[in-house]
Amino acid sequence: MTGAPPRNRPARIRIADIVPATPGLRAPVKRSLGDMVEISCTLVRDGHETMAAAVHHAGPGGAGTTVAMRPDGPDLWRAALPLRELGIHTLTIEAWVDPFASWRHELERKVGAGQRDLASELAEGAALAAVLAEDLDGSDGVRARDLATLLAGPAPEAERAAAALAPDLPAVMGRTATRRESVRSAPFRIDVDRERARYGTWYELFPRSFGGLRGVAERIPRLAQLGVDVLYLPPIHPIGTTHRKGPNNAPTAGPGDPGSPWAIGGPAGGHDAVHPGLGTTEDLEHLVATAGAHGMEIALDFAIQCSPDHPWLSEHPDWFHRRPDGTLKYAENPPKRYQDIYNLNWDADDWRAMWKELRRVLLSWVDRGVRIFRVDNPHTKPLPFWEWLIRTVRAQHPDVVFLAEAFTSPAKMYALAEAGFSQSYTYFTWKNSAGELADYMSELAAPPASEVYRPNFFANTPDILTEHLQHGGRPAFIARLVLAATLSPSYGIYSGFENIERTAVAPGSEEYLDSEKYQVRERELDGELLPLFARLNELRREHAPLRRIDLRLLPTRNEQLIAFAKGRGPGAVIVVVNCDPHAPREGLVEVPWDLDIPERFRVRDLLSGSLWDWTRGDNYVRLDPSLPAHILLVEP
Repeated sequence: MTGAPPRNRPARIRIADIVPATPGLRAPVKRSLGDMVEISCTLVRDGHETMAAAVHHAGPGGAGTTVAMRPDGPDLWRAALPLRELGIHTLTIEAWVDPFASWRHELERKVGAGQRDLASELAEGAALAAVLAEDLDGSDGVRARDLATLLAGPAPEAERAAAALAPDLPAVMGRTATRRESVRSAPFRIDVDRERARYGTWYELFPRSFGGLRGVAERIPRLAQLGVDVLYLPPIHPIGTTHRKGPNNAPTAGPGDPGSPWAIGGPAGGHDAVHPGLGTTEDLEHLVATAGAHGMEIALDFAIQCSPDHPWLSEHPDWFHRRPDGTLKYAENPPKRYQDIYNLNWDADDWRAMWKELRRVLLSWVDRGVRIFRVDNPHTKPLPFWEWLIRTVRAQHPDVVFLAEAFTSPAKMYALAEAGFSQSYTYFTWKNSAGELADYMSELAAPPASEVYRPNFFANTPDILTEHLQHGGRPAFIARLVLAATLSPSYGIYSGFENIERTAVAPGSEEYLDSEKYQVRERELDGELLPLFARLNELRREHAPLRRIDLRLLPTRNEQLIAFAKGRGPGAVIVVVNCDPHAPREGLVEVPWDLDIPERFRVRDLLSGSLWDWTRGDNYVRLDPSLPAHILLVEP
């Protein structure tokens, strides 16, 4: 038989199943400022010793606190910690054997069993109390020394045992610095950001369709009335003229065609400039201030790509991809071709200078009051770049929020969240059946995804007009709007959704006909779905469960109906949606017993105002395409 015992004595206590934590503790979990985080773990040790545990917490500034953990069953331990500072919080769990509690527990068992000869146990306790007294201060030390004297004294054994079992002694003796067999977990982290990183209503518009930045500022009061929290603007920078695209992505532009805002850069500047046709940097600052006065924020697009006319092409030619013949390589996403855009070369020799310049650009907009950035195609840029950029920007400005526009594999989307992105676009737009939505929400609303990945359910984008919307008409738009607003704490619509715009440029395409990406549209905030949009945003603000991802999917007995509950007990919200835009659907919605809802209760439809008496168990629902959703409040 080979192999020697370990050189050092192995720890007998194991700390496992730490919550909240990501697999392998590789990334911080996400929480919002003001949250009370619940921390738990499993502690395992052989034998019958009594253990104790604590959470050691260091905030972003380094200040530390220690919170005692409490047992919740045989092996599970819990603690709660308020999160009062933005940034990365680092925590470790320490566990140890509590010598006094272990001795006392054994004594308690023997007294309870009627054992009379306790001389050895009391002598052991006297010696232990004397040792612990050396580590206790003030009145605690006095109490321990008095206990040691009493346990070793001539009083009857029953009297000495009763003194040792005094209810307050565990707390007194537990304050000792003596921690036998102490072990610590690996550090785990919590990224605390502001509520807007988790919850908010977004609205996207092209400023050139609303009269430029000053014209957008004039619409801020109306957008605030509609309940918009974040107004997102596609790139506002100068647009190149070389290979400029015409209407409907035509390869050649006419004299008056404005080009795609994502073809960034020209004689008027690059990523740190404002397109002269939209206004000035002062106009942007005015827009930011106007939005702030109405409780809204402006989100800018951070698109790391350049037109052939961008100043970087001449200042830093080595930052771009070149073919063997020396020509620049334009961007492609087959079958789409972007002759008006060049991507950066992340393998450039001067990559450090490129990284610094990109951070400088982003911070230039932060200095003008912008605190939210929608990042274009982050999955095509290196993860280490995002980890560095987000970490260093938030070190100076911990309130900055980053939205990832990443439509890629789930593993890459989650990796971006772990790299620091506050929230992300999702596959919601393509999940249209009740079954698809239920499966997707089961993934997003539960760990490990829910600990790091915050969804933003945009119902449409300038690039995404789904077949479901094209052919589903008004019922599909209503259902998708309700689903986006109630399933996800963050959601958004792109201008035109409220007008039920649904004409594609060609059969089988998800591109809009006469897309604003390539031409100017004169727009107003006058769509027929705006009252519903406003009502949904009002409900989200009034009912806290709608501001969280947590939900309980409810059986419906109909494959075209999706139902879910958010919250528990009176005040919970039950949502039922008909996912078939072409026909009425009916079914039974099952309310489970463990939602803390009375056996019989009343629900009020927050959309129609109707009242119904429901019960735990099955409840009949019929939804017509004209109003394909119930949002039901469980009445007190």
